[in-house]
Amino acid sequence: QVQLQESGGGSVQSGGSRWLVCASLGPRSSWNSMAWFRQAPGKEREGVACIDSDGTTRYQDSVKGRFTISQDVAKNSLFLQMSALKPDDTAMYFCAASFAKTCSVKTVGIYNYWGPGTQVTVSS
Repeated sequence: QVQLQESGGGSVQSGGSRWLVCASLGPRSSWNSMAWFRQAPGKEREGVACIDSDGTTRYQDSVKGRFTISQDVAKNSLFLQMSALKPDDTAMYFCAASFAKTCSVKTVGIYNYWGPGTQVTVSS
């Protein structure tokens, strides 16, 4: 059984940085691609960044140039480095894993496993 656990959330001032980590338990062969999603109160869950099995990355337009997704396959870990944070980035951040080899930041339904989330709050 695959379990995902996010960490690194917290409060930060506008313009600051935050580093999120997703640790995964379970056989690495259980998934191929991973992603970070976020959900703000009253809004739908949206994709932030994702990474294919071959390391190709994709980003939501609003975070391009500010966020970087990476992974340590040997340690079964996924990372999201966030900089130049804005109040609009305030949300619960979730990591997700998919059987699909090609990830997507637009399609929630391809993800098979989800972590419980970690809250990021950006104050102005």
